[in-house]
Amino acid sequence: MKPRIDHNSIKFKTWLYFVLYAACLTLALWLLQVVLLNGAYGTMKEAQTKEVVRDINQAFNKHDTEKFLDKIEDLSNSYDMYIYVMSYDGKTQYFRPSVEDYAQAPGFETDYSADSETGKEFVSKIQTLNEHMIRNNGSAYVKIAGNEKSQTILAYGGVLTEDNKEPMIVYVFSPLWPVNSTVKILTNQLIVVTILSLLIACCISFYLSTRITRPIRKISATAKRLADGEYGIVFKGGHYTELNNLADTLTGASIELEKSMMLQKDLIANVSHDLRTPLTMIKSYAEMIRDISGDNPKKRNEHLDVIIQETDRLNNLVGDLLAVSRIQSGKMVLEISEFNITEAIKNIISTYKVIELEQGYTIEFNCPAEYIVRGDEEKLIQVISNLISNAVKFCENNKHIIVSLKRRGKAVQVRVKDFGPGIPPDELGHVWERYYRSSSNMVRSKEGTGLGLAICKEILTLHKSDFGVSSTLGEGSEFWFDLDLVRSVK
Repeated sequence: MKPRIDHNSIKFKTWLYFVLYAACLTLALWLLQVVLLNGAYGTMKEAQTKEVVRDINQAFNKHDTEKFLDKIEDLSNSYDMYIYVMSYDGKTQYFRPSVEDYAQAPGFETDYSADSETGKEFVSKIQTLNEHMIRNNGSAYVKIAGNEKSQTILAYGGVLTEDNKEPMIVYVFSPLWPVNSTVKILTNQLIVVTILSLLIACCISFYLSTRITRPIRKISATAKRLADGEYGIVFKGGHYTELNNLADTLTGASIELEKSMMLQKDLIANVSHDLRTPLTMIKSYAEMIRDISGDNPKKRNEHLDVIIQETDRLNNLVGDLLAVSRIQSGKMVLEISEFNITEAIKNIISTYKVIELEQGYTIEFNCPAEYIVRGDEEKLIQVISNLISNAVKFCENNKHIIVSLKRRGKAVQVRVKDFGPGIPPDELGHVWERYYRSSSNMVRSKEGTGLGLAICKEILTLHKSDFGVSSTLGEGSEFWFDLDLVRSVK
């Protein structure tokens, strides 16, 4: 059963996430502007009050009484505070703002007569400040709670002293919570802002969720085509980097699947063709032995030789197929060791003495010294054997083959050269592929499995060796690869 992507669910979840995000932002705005406003305002007022007290002390030390009172009035107006100054004898009193203005201030009644409740409350606050001043050696900060008609204030009391000046007592009253009306205004504003924000968030979320799910829907539809066996298709992304990366990845997978499918078809076609030919030969010659040459020893032996040769071809083909599969599945493990590559090549060439004597081949080996290299000896011997066998197959009339070893810095280069028809330049990049048949190599002295060079490529890739081929039409081809040099022996 194919997995089903619910695009409506993705769209709804995306929309919901955006709306919840907007709601959280709005909630944070409520907390900062309404719930936490009082605390923030109180902290700010406390800092301002202390700053005003410092300015008052500096002004008293620097200025005469008239300028000092002007400074107090400026501070009172600037910071919305109420400052009361009197002399030690209690006769000289200064209000900034004036008594009439102060009587209208939050925290005090309009009736500021000495016998009124507000007057008595003010006297009580002064007495409270004086008590704290006595306990704190001349200055004190006190929070004085209000009643149902007044609000809490931050009060300061302190003595101002300076040489050649009459000492004075200063009281500063700063309302801490004059924000109720502000909070109400902000609350009303935030209600409107919240509604508008949620509406805008819903619209933006719907647009963005649609913008996200549309390319996902397209990718899903294209993926269904891929699941149905339509390879090589291109996936289109959207407006986001992640979707584009996903589309590119799926496109790459689609192309690789197409290549794999084509390779699988080619493999089946070529293997079936290569298997059919020797099987047909084996069957035909077996029937000939049964019907014709069974009683003729000479003919029977010739026919049996053909059957044996074709059987060997089948064994080689199956062996090469297993080798390629083992390498590509990652199950082949290299057994790295140090060995004498010169002696190894001499032993390989000695196995071709039969064709040199019977068919006129000449295999020349050029090597100025003996080289010790590092690698998997058994698999590298297979590579060299495959390259020499390939040269034998395609050397045609000029049956001269040259195998050479040359030192290249910290490496040893193995080269196998034939003088056959060569390979066209546009086909050089394909010679390492499975079942490749060059258009110029139409005549073979022997049929092969078509997997030899592919096996060489896989083994050399596992060794991380540089390898390649050069060729000139009509003059032959030369295959080469490098191995890590350990040392040379002269």
